[in-house]
Amino acid sequence: MASERLDPPNLPDFTILKRLARDQLIYLLEQLPGKKDLFIEPELMSPLDRIANVSILKQHDVDKLYKIDNKPIYTNADQLCFLIRPRIKHVKNIANLVNKDKKSKISRKYKIIFSPQKFHTCDMILEQEGIYGDVTTDEWSFYLLPLDDDIISMELPEFFRDYFLEGDQRWIATVPRALNLLNSIFGPISKIYGIGRCSKMVLDIWQAYLDQEESDRKDRKPEIGHVFMIDRDVDYVTPLCSQVVYEGLVDDIFRIKCGSVEFGPEVTSSDKSIKVLLNSQDKVFGEIRNEHFSNIFSFLSQKARNLQSQYDKRQGMDIKQMKSFVSQELKGLKQEHRLLSLHIGACESIMKRKTKQDFQELLKTEHSLLEGFDIRESIGVIEEHINRQISPIDSLRLLCLLSITENGLIPKDYKSLKTQYLQSYGPEHLLTFSNLKRTGLLTEQVPGETLTAVESRVSKLVTDKAAGKITDAFSSLAKKGHFRGISKRLGLIPRVDGEYDLKTPKDMAYVYSGAYIPLSCKLIEQVLTRKGWTGLEEVTRLLNGNEFAEQISDRNSYSESQRIILAVFLGGCTFSEISALRFLGKETGYRFVFLTTSITNAARMMESLTETKS
Repeated sequence: MASERLDPPNLPDFTILKRLARDQLIYLLEQLPGKKDLFIEPELMSPLDRIANVSILKQHDVDKLYKIDNKPIYTNADQLCFLIRPRIKHVKNIANLVNKDKKSKISRKYKIIFSPQKFHTCDMILEQEGIYGDVTTDEWSFYLLPLDDDIISMELPEFFRDYFLEGDQRWIATVPRALNLLNSIFGPISKIYGIGRCSKMVLDIWQAYLDQEESDRKDRKPEIGHVFMIDRDVDYVTPLCSQVVYEGLVDDIFRIKCGSVEFGPEVTSSDKSIKVLLNSQDKVFGEIRNEHFSNIFSFLSQKARNLQSQYDKRQGMDIKQMKSFVSQELKGLKQEHRLLSLHIGACESIMKRKTKQDFQELLKTEHSLLEGFDIRESIGVIEEHINRQISPIDSLRLLCLLSITENGLIPKDYKSLKTQYLQSYGPEHLLTFSNLKRTGLLTEQVPGETLTAVESRVSKLVTDKAAGKITDAFSSLAKKGHFRGISKRLGLIPRVDGEYDLKTPKDMAYVYSGAYIPLSCKLIEQVLTRKGWTGLEEVTRLLNGNEFAEQISDRNSYSESQRIILAVFLGGCTFSEISALRFLGKETGYRFVFLTTSITNAARMMESLTETKS
C-alpha cells in the first residue's frame, strides 16, 4: 500500500486573501481623507492584527486606535472611524456619541465600517436614533482569514449559537460569499458534497451566485478540486471529547486565539507572558502539532540533542567558517532554540494538569461512553464530578456526551443529574439546560417510548423497586441510540488486538488515543472513497438526511487539483479534526484545506450555550 501512496499535491497560496482584505480596508480608510481616530470592536482586533498592523494603519492617516467597550467615548479628533461587526449595541453606542456631539455643537465626520457586511437592522437603528444622514457607512468584505497554509477561518464564533440555538440565519449568506471568492481565485471547483440543513442552504445561495457568473471562469487552471460541507450538529460527539493531539491540547489549556497563543510565566520560566504565532513557520511546532501527546517529549528531547550538536560544530572552526556560521546559521538556531524551550515549557505545564487522576478518569469515562460500556459507572463518575464542583463546563460536556451517545437520558437520570448540577453550580443554569435541549445536546427520552409488552408483563411479576430497575434495562435496550447505530455502520470504534499503536497509527482514531474515529472525518473519507453518498443511505437516515453531491463545473479535469479538498465546517472545527484529516491526506494522497466559521472545542461550545448571572 505504501508504495502506491501518492504524494499530496502542493497547496494554493492563500496569502492573497490577506492582501485583498488589507487593500480593501486601506481603500475604505482613505475614503475619509486626513487624520482620523479608529475605534475597533474587541473581537476584530486580533483578526485585524493579522491583516494590517498598527504601522500600516498609521501610514494611512490613522492617528489613534481605541477599543470599543461599553464606556462613553472621549476623543478630540475631527474625524472618527468605527470598525465593527453589525451589532445593534455598537450602532447604538455610536449613535449616543453622535447625538451628544450634536447637542454640544461639535462638528465632526463619522464613518462606520461594518465587517463582514452591514445588516438592514443597522440602518434602521441609525434612522431611529436620528443620525442616518450624519454618518457614512461601508462594508469591509473580510470573510476569510488564513491562519496557516491550510487553515482559513471566518472568525465568526457567534455563528454556532446564532444558527444552531437561536435559528438566526443572518450569517449564512457570508459563507457562500466566502466560497464564491475562493472559487473566483482558485476555481473552478468541480464538485461539492455536504450534509446538514445549513450546508444545503449555503449550497442553494452559492449556486445562485455561480449561475450569475458562469461566463467569467473560462480557461483558468483550477487549484481546488472538491468541497465538502458539514454542519456542526451532524457531529456533536467529536468536539465534546477531550483533545489529546498537541495542538488540540494547547488550544484546550491555553486557548489559541486567531492563530496565536499567549504562554504565561509558568511556560516561559520568567515573569513575563509571551505571545507566540502557531503555524507551519514555527519548525518545532510544525513537526509536533498533529502528534499524540504521548509522543511529544521523546521528539522534543531528540530535537534538543540535534540543536546542541549543531551548536557544537563551532568547535574547531577557523575564522572564515565561524563568520559563515554566524551570518547564515546562528540566527536560525537561536530562534529554533527559543521556540523549543517554549514548547517544552508548554508540555510541562500540560503534563502537570493532565497527569492528575481526574483527567485519566475522565478519559476512561469518555471512552466508556463512546463504546457503550459501563454506563452506570460513568454516570457515577459524572455525578462525583458535579458534586465536587470541579468544573461547570467539564461537567456539562460530560452530560452532553452521555446524552448524545445514549440518544437522550432516561427521565429518572435526566432529573437527578439536572438537579445535582443546579445545586452545585446555581439555578441560573436552568436556562443553560433549556439551550442544550434546544440544540439537541442534552435531551430527555420521552416517557412511554421505551415501554414494551415484554416489559409490562415482567413488571407484573416483580416488586415495584425491581420493576424500576427492569424499566431502566429495557429503556436502554429499546433506545439503541442513533450514535451507536452510526458508529457500528461506519466503524468509528476501532477493534484492535492488544494496545493501539500511537507512535505509528493506522487510522484517524489516534487523535482520540485509538478510542474513536471522528464522525465528521469518517464521513468525508467515505464520501470521497465512494465519490458520493451511495451505500451510506442508512447512515444519512440516522443523521436526518440533507446530504447532497452536486457537480458545479465540468471544466476542472486537472488531476492535481482533484486531490485538493476544501473541508467546510459550519459552526466550528476542532484541531483534532484538522489533525485527523491531515493524517487521512497523507495516507490517501489528498490534501485538505480547512474553511471554518471559527476554531472550536468543548469549552467554547459549552460557553456559547451557557447562561450565567449578568
